[in-house]
Amino acid sequence: MTSNGDAPRPSYEQAREELAEIVRKLEAGGATLEESLALWERGEALAAICQQWLDGAKQRLEAAQPEPGDS
Repeated sequence: MTSNGDAPRPSYEQAREELAEIVRKLEAGGATLEESLALWERGEALAAICQQWLDGAKQRLEAAQPEPGDS
C-alpha cells in the first residue's frame, strides 16, 4: 500500500514520529497559512496510516486468540 503515489507506507513508528513533529511545528506557529494547511493534510494522512497499523495489529491479536470453548 502506498500513502502518496509511489512512496511506500511508513512504519507505525515512522508515521507516529512524523506526526508528532508536525504537531510540534503547528503548535510553534510561524508557518504561513499554506504551510499550515499542508502540514495539517499530511498529519491527517499520517493519523490514518497509524490507525491502519493499529487496526491490523488488533485483527492479528484477535485472530491469534483461541475461540471461547476451545482448549
